[in-house]
Amino acid sequence: MQRDTDIWNAFRSGDKEAFATIYALHFDALYAYGKRFIADETRVEDAIQDLFINLWRGHANVSPVDNIKFYLFRSLRRDIYRITEKEKVFPKVELDAFLHDYDQPEDEPMHYDEKELTIKLVTVLQSLPKRQLEAITLRYYENFSISEIAVIMEVSDKTVRNTLHNSLTLLRKHSRLFYTVFKLALAFIWH
Repeated sequence: MQRDTDIWNAFRSGDKEAFATIYALHFDALYAYGKRFIADETRVEDAIQDLFINLWRGHANVSPVDNIKFYLFRSLRRDIYRITEKEKVFPKVELDAFLHDYDQPEDEPMHYDEKELTIKLVTVLQSLPKRQLEAITLRYYENFSISEIAVIMEVSDKTVRNTLHNSLTLLRKHSRLFYTVFKLALAFIWH
């Protein structure tokens, strides 16, 4: 993406406005992603702040980037795992935070059938192991490619494909309404 490249290069050159733009454009997505691993909102915010502080301190030495969001997600995930390893706390997916981040706005009324399908989707998603939910989130909610997900999750492309396949298979097995629910979820994402 040309815009990402331009903003990133300006940031690397020490442009504070470019840095502020990166922060403003990506904080909310990083926060939603971090909440999937750490329930404590303050700790998630601290991890993001540390990420940006370290970015600014090393701005002259960071590598060129085509996709800022991808770079930030990968960095935040690595930082969160490093933090949780130190504390001997295992990261967990916060399903409520996941669903809250992608809820339909309150001012847009939801039809009863859609609400019922959403409840079914929540139930089905709760049955997924955390890595499968993370892969589905990165693919279908954050629109990362298979290879980007592999880098973020620190696994191979094949592992990501298998994880997504297993996730969708498990979802299908647990819900006869899988395709309807999944179409509804995708409709919320794309609109």
